[in-house]
Amino acid sequence: MSRSLRALPKAHLHLHLEAGMRPATLAELAERHGVAVPPPGPYTEFAQFEAAYVGAIDALRTEDDLRRVVREVVEDAAADGATYLEPALYPCDHRPRFGADERVVELVLDELARAGAEHGVAVGLMIAGDRTRPAQECEEQARLAVRYAGSGVVSFGLAAEEPGYPAGPFARAFAIAREAGLLSTPHAGELAGPEAVREALDTLLPDRIQHGVTAVGDPALLARLAEGGICLDVCPTSNVVMGVASLEEHPLPALLAAGVPCSINADDPLFFGPGLLDEYEACRGAMRLSDEQLAAVARASFVASGAARDVVRANVAAIDRWLATSAA
Repeated sequence: MSRSLRALPKAHLHLHLEAGMRPATLAELAERHGVAVPPPGPYTEFAQFEAAYVGAIDALRTEDDLRRVVREVVEDAAADGATYLEPALYPCDHRPRFGADERVVELVLDELARAGAEHGVAVGLMIAGDRTRPAQECEEQARLAVRYAGSGVVSFGLAAEEPGYPAGPFARAFAIAREAGLLSTPHAGELAGPEAVREALDTLLPDRIQHGVTAVGDPALLARLAEGGICLDVCPTSNVVMGVASLEEHPLPALLAAGVPCSINADDPLFFGPGLLDEYEACRGAMRLSDEQLAAVARASFVASGAARDVVRANVAAIDRWLATSAA
């Protein structure tokens, strides 16, 4: 018998906010606003997934719609046993309906704080740039993130299509964010090879890397990640949808064996299905991770997060207590 993974304190560090929406919520809002529900996949290329994501955002037409999504994302995190949540937001996606990016950020921060307090989940927000857009826009997003540093924004990311869009041009944006004390948390090594992870390390100086799984093919790179304590925010089911052969062949066990800190995350459950707890269960089942390994992953998720240090200490202690209990 095994310990309850729901009872294991965990931080959710790789979740795109709108793609944390419940399918029933999307269906309801789409019907209300006369918007077509985007197809659920499967996706044979990233552009198909991106189009579905844009379609889901199109259903968020009012402040109440966006607040509802934020509130339900926090509720679902709490139900999965997450005690810290750090979702990612690209405010530019909401300009057609909400106008100024500041309005979107302030709305999301306010609802995150309200829902987090209600459900006992500590929260932080990641502002993300889009690597397919001009570097100047990403720098503007970094300055936006900096304006809310200390008011709920804790990290700065870089997402969207990876091949053909190297990290180098965005070095200035990440320098702006780091100088203000924000964590550097770009995507790399999801759809491109280990060279993309290496470039992100060299140019963006990440504290965490979203995905990073293709680094597994480069022993020297793995050693560099391990020595630097760079956490990889791994999303098992998403990785399988986007190219990893199967959960059983996922590189997470090899990454952990190489000493690379990793967190487990859901990425885009609206499109890929599993939530955070489901992903932990899959790692225990398909990958045969032990409770000791899962506790180490949960511990890394807090240590690498933007959570306040007292939140980190309390949850690391709670993880140790979870591991010290006998399996049911």
